[in-house]
Amino acid sequence: MSLPDGKFRHESLQDRKTIKTLLNALTKGIGSGEITLSDGDKDLTLPIEGLMTLRIKADRSDGACRVDLRISWTEDTAPKSKTAPQIK
Repeated sequence: MSLPDGKFRHESLQDRKTIKTLLNALTKGIGSGEITLSDGDKDLTLPIEGLMTLRIKADRSDGACRVDLRISWTEDTAPKSKTAPQIK
């Protein structure tokens, strides 16, 4: 199944409880093998299979704290066989 390309971006000011809820939703999506992000009338679905790269960066400078979290992977675009391969 090939999904259309797209981009999603969201930025808002939230309390830590709401951010925890959003991160839990992402975790649940990763566990189910698909993340769907939506904001109003736009949505983007990202299927997840195989290995993922995780990058975490953090810094604190003059009272400003920041954590950057990046998860990336490559979609498997090969067609899936519905039958098991035969070995002779």
